[in-house]
Amino acid sequence: MVRCFTLGSVLVLVALAASMVLLPLMLPPLPPPPLVLLFFPVGIMAALMLLAFSPSEADRNAVVYTA
Repeated sequence: MVRCFTLGSVLVLVALAASMVLLPLMLPPLPPPPLVLLFFPVGIMAALMLLAFSPSEADRNAVVYTA
């Protein structure tokens, strides 16, 4: 059986998990971001959906071989 994780990668993952649990308990709460910044993830998601559902150039350049 092949080992997927080395000791170093396991330690990094444990340190990240511990920081995600402990840091929110120690740091003070932050004020909410400006409303304009909240539109960035929405814009990125809209652009990704537009790219996902738009027709590609490969469909027009495809060569159909018939026997």
